[in-house]
Amino acid sequence: MAENESGKTQSAVPQDAASDTSNMRRNVLKGTAAILASGMFPAIHAQEKLVLRYLGTAVNQDKAIADKFKADTGIEIQYIPVTTDEVTKRAVTAPNSFDLIDTEYFSLKKIVPTGNLLGIDVKRIKNADKITTLFTKGEVAGKKVGDQGTAPKKVMYLEGATSKKFSATPTQFMTLIPTVYNADTLGIRPDLIKRPIDSWKELLNPEFKGKAAILNIPSIGIMDAAMVVEAMGIHKYKDKGNMTKAEIDLTIKTLIEAKKAGQFRALWKDFNESVNLMASGEVVIQSMWSPAVTAVRTKGIACTFQPLKEGYRAWAAGFGVPKTVSGKKADAVYEFINWFLDGWAGAYLNRQGYYSAVLETAKAKMEAYEWAYWMEGKAATQDIKSPNGDVLAKVGAVRDGGSYEQRMGGIACWNAVMDENEYMVRKWNEFVAA
Repeated sequence: MAENESGKTQSAVPQDAASDTSNMRRNVLKGTAAILASGMFPAIHAQEKLVLRYLGTAVNQDKAIADKFKADTGIEIQYIPVTTDEVTKRAVTAPNSFDLIDTEYFSLKKIVPTGNLLGIDVKRIKNADKITTLFTKGEVAGKKVGDQGTAPKKVMYLEGATSKKFSATPTQFMTLIPTVYNADTLGIRPDLIKRPIDSWKELLNPEFKGKAAILNIPSIGIMDAAMVVEAMGIHKYKDKGNMTKAEIDLTIKTLIEAKKAGQFRALWKDFNESVNLMASGEVVIQSMWSPAVTAVRTKGIACTFQPLKEGYRAWAAGFGVPKTVSGKKADAVYEFINWFLDGWAGAYLNRQGYYSAVLETAKAKMEAYEWAYWMEGKAATQDIKSPNGDVLAKVGAVRDGGSYEQRMGGIACWNAVMDENEYMVRKWNEFVAA
């Protein structure tokens, strides 16, 4: 939760000790009339404290970003940190409880049909035309990437400003403006495994019995499981992000068998939990997020975000505008989104191992050696540090997964909400309880 700082207020009324009360009142009334006639509200606006209620998951709500935005604009960000599922729930049931939503693209199939999100007018977004083609076209460096699941390009545009339907082709109205995205894979402890790992199937390799872990968020965990099932040659899915009931049954059966055989040390739900499991060595291979791997490394422990031959499971989040926001609040929301795409926040996120929506502006705010390491897959020519100064990689190190083009170009599927989501969650809970 961002800390609140009280803004200093100024007096809107010039004080004149020589004036009597009635003269002063008349002058104030005259001055106010003049201000109203001119349409300008300088003194009043200076006093007004704008606060934007930002709904999202804690992992994307960074105090440094809120502080920098306030320093640059005077507008305060009030973070409302909740779980991924709760973000969707509030968007559907309580759109007036926030001014800005930071949600994943896969949740849009639940949110957009309610009409609770306004289309974001790209004409009001300064860098809209520079948003990476991964989102607008489903391409990286001119090549199509895997679009199983909820690829952002499928849910990127609305038919109109207040439409409840997605547009298959680009329009003036975007559902979300992308904030952070990445391509996820397995995290490993190379010092404890001591051999190359190149396939998702290794997650269920009996060699790692009692030392493997999987992500316990049903809609994401089942995608990781599907990558494993396919890699093991058990089944080929038409769309891992939209399984049939029979495919869900098969996937869960595979997981339950592995669990009963003692494969899993843990089913983790929380970022810090995944870090602790890996740092302690209790787990040597697991579903993992890139910044969690980074967090293990900052403790001086070897940890690799392992590229795998079958590709990555990708995810993406973005900013949305609820229909309940209007007037100055709406202007402030657009100001924040434009500020976010202007480079400082993008560079800050890139240094954490995420990717930003507008690469050009982020590049301008990074040192050449940082960009070369994070985005071009080149060996570090100086120590690579996190935004708060921790050394993440020493001179000579190369980023896991290589360049942006290699990693984001290697997407196999995207996080999704299936048509059979309720059935899937029920079956997943059977796995957790087994």
